[in-house]
Parts: sequence; C-alpha cells; structure tokens
Amino acid sequence: MKKLLLGLMLCLTSMVGLAETKIGFVDTERILRESAPAVRAAKKLEREFDNRRNELQKVTTQGKALQAQLDKGGLPDDDRKAKERELVRLNQDFQRIQRELNEDLNTRRNEELAGLQERVNNAIQQIASAEKYDLILQEAAYRNPKIDITDKVLKLLSDSK
Repeated sequence: MKKLLLGLMLCLTSMVGLAETKIGFVDTERILRESAPAVRAAKKLEREFDNRRNELQKVTTQGKALQAQLDKGGLPDDDRKAKERELVRLNQDFQRIQRELNEDLNTRRNEELAGLQERVNNAIQQIASAEKYDLILQEAAYRNPKIDITDKVLKLLSDSK
C-alpha cells in the first residue's frame, strides 16, 4: 500500500511539473522558405550565379544549333567530322560548367544557410527568454498548432535586418 501511495504521489508531482512547463515549436522548413533573410539570401544567390547560368545556357544553345546542322545532313565528310568533334567538345564544356556551377552554388548556399541558421537560433533564444519558454523544438513527429511559434520567429527575423 505504501508503494502504491508513493508511486501515486510521484506521478502527481511529475504531472504538476509538466503542467508548468512551457513548450514551443518552430517549423524550420517554413522559416527557411518564408523568412525575410532567407528570401534575401535566395535573391543574392540568384544574382551571384546568374552570369554562369547564362553561360551554361549559351553553351546549350550552341550545342543545339550544331546538332541541328548535323541532323540536317548534306555536309561534306570533313565538315561533318569537325562539327561532331565540336559537339563533343561543347558537351564536355557543358558538363564541366554545370558541375562547377552546382558545386559552387551548393557551397554558397550552405554558407548562407549557416548564417541564417545562426540568426534563427538567436531569434528563438530571444523569444524563449522573453516569454519564459522551457523548451522549444525544431523537429517533431507531431505538434499541436497551439505551441507553434514560427510566426513570432518570422516576425522577429523580418524586424531585424
């Protein structure tokens, strides 16, 4: 009987402790899509890599034009072979430029993401201390919309430039 009573008291004590715990949730994916700093970073990366994308598009256009000439036929054998070699070279250039572009873009995106993540964490910490949260989660299998503070984080990020 004493053990049952002790177990019941411990259970009630832990339930009272949980009732006082303030928990929040932040949808990180939404922050990365909608926050002002994320939008600015995406536009910055777009501008930064625009010239290289244009270069890639130019190589693509040249390759299509060359392929159309080859498909048309009627070229002397020497010209056809030269154009085939040129097409192979253009294809290699395209693949190299595309690979370098993707690598550089991923590196820059990761750099921007790291800076953004730091700002997001600072915003979450500001909200947590100002509103006396005990725990704020960024990933959960389920969350009640009542504990979602993503809008507060978005607002704080938009206010701080």
